[in-house]
Amino acid sequence: TMGNWLVNHWFSAAVLAAWLGINIFLFTYYFLFFDQDERYFYTRAILGSALAWARASAKCLNFNSMLILLPVCRNLLSFLRGTCSCCRRTLRKQLDHNLTFHKLVAYTLALLTAVHTIAHLFNLERYNQSQQATDGSLHAVLSKMHLQGSKWLNPIHSNQTTVEYVAFTTIPGLTGVIITLALILMVTSSTEFIRRNYFELFWYTHHLFLVYFAGLVIHGIAGLVRGQTEQSMAEVHPYHCAEFLIRRDPQNCSHSCCKDPEFGSIPAESWKWVLAPIILYVFERILRVWRAQQKVVVKKVVMHPARVLELQMEKKGFCMEVGQYIFVNCPAISPLEWHPFTLTSAPEEDFFSIHIRAAGDWTERLIDTFQSQTPRIEVDGPFGTASEDVFQYEVAMLVGAGIGVTPFASILKSIWYKFQQADQTLKIKKIYFYWLCRDTGAFAWFNDLLASLEQKMAESGKADFLTYRLFLTGWDTSIANNVALHFDTATDTVTGLRHKTIFGRPMWNMEFAAVAAAHPRSVVGVFLCGPESLAKSLQKSCHQHSHLDPRKVKFYFNKENF
Repeated sequence: TMGNWLVNHWFSAAVLAAWLGINIFLFTYYFLFFDQDERYFYTRAILGSALAWARASAKCLNFNSMLILLPVCRNLLSFLRGTCSCCRRTLRKQLDHNLTFHKLVAYTLALLTAVHTIAHLFNLERYNQSQQATDGSLHAVLSKMHLQGSKWLNPIHSNQTTVEYVAFTTIPGLTGVIITLALILMVTSSTEFIRRNYFELFWYTHHLFLVYFAGLVIHGIAGLVRGQTEQSMAEVHPYHCAEFLIRRDPQNCSHSCCKDPEFGSIPAESWKWVLAPIILYVFERILRVWRAQQKVVVKKVVMHPARVLELQMEKKGFCMEVGQYIFVNCPAISPLEWHPFTLTSAPEEDFFSIHIRAAGDWTERLIDTFQSQTPRIEVDGPFGTASEDVFQYEVAMLVGAGIGVTPFASILKSIWYKFQQADQTLKIKKIYFYWLCRDTGAFAWFNDLLASLEQKMAESGKADFLTYRLFLTGWDTSIANNVALHFDTATDTVTGLRHKTIFGRPMWNMEFAAVAAAHPRSVVGVFLCGPESLAKSLQKSCHQHSHLDPRKVKFYFNKENF
């Protein structure tokens, strides 16, 4: 209904607006605080406005560092999904944007780190210039105070000290360099291209988050940027005494401003921001380790064409829903690497299964290992994704690209079992299934399931329940000639199924228009497991073909996220 659509988008917008609002508030509040507060009057005399830029960006860095771990606490999200099962579908769907939010926060951290670093480079340069200045100006006088004690204002105490020396020998300098390098490596190695083609590189560099948080907690301990102490403020307030500091004669002074102002560090507070999320994440990892230790029995290993490995497994207490995914580890290959795979079994089956396509070093090694032996497997999960909601709709459009067909294997199997058991609670009345594939070999392992479903549906008088369309997006002339020769046969030459394979890509506008015409008053769930480019065109079609009248057809878009 229109109300649901509005709630869904307004809720996403409200979360973003709240996050953006808090960032803007923190930056503005602390920028003005450090730019105007009297305790930092003398600090500003040396540093100017770069002080406010550095401190305001530091507060926002703390806030976003607090948030960055929460979207990747898989067990927390699954728990929230479970407790939200009675909530509206639109609220539960927000949890599927977890990785989008994680990336948004990460890019914000990168931007704020750049601002913070540039501001501090200006600060170090000004500290250096003030230390070397001999013109008797306020910043020069302040830089020569308390060089022997602990009440100093300028951390550079010698004319020989360089900016590079401070950056690599002080705690804030060194941790700042390490944090920045860790962040650069994490951001650059998490691009779509590297994640898809060099997952191991992404996986290992992402664990630099441990270095990032350790550095963040230590970063502010030394307190190089300082302000005037409360006691000193009471004795020699800068508004009364700043001008006198330049003109006074230390040997012969009887004025109330004779005493040198004293300075103290700003207490480190990053740990206060990140302590709770770190504790939560530690519990998350402990839970993952505990679950991984539970024994997994590999019941059956099937090697399908096009190097697709099917594993059928059992684990005590394992309870799944359709379209969920698990993380798999094979200690024989790598004790640290965990990879996500969508479950292809139905909840009604007495085992759980995954299909693994050779797509990278780890999957290649796993397939090779299983061809010669059955190694020990560890499993963490299952975790919830958007496909769980498929039974909430009357009509569903399922779109899978390549191996992205896996969550729909689970859904189609489960629906077949529900038919067998004559499940009266089944709300779904019609499924449209679209599978886009680059080569014919990729169809092979899924054909059996579709053929069996096709036969069972026809036998039970539900032949029109499932409409599937297979699109071959890459082909050569030999396939095209073969299809032309066998054009009149009852079954398809590529798949052996009754529905013919279509060559090329779907015309989504036509597909959506046909569904809208067939179900003029229905709520249609559109589910995708595939690339971002396809997600954009489907999302666009959902908006274009959804009717403004709440009584007419509505399309809701859902996407798998790992």
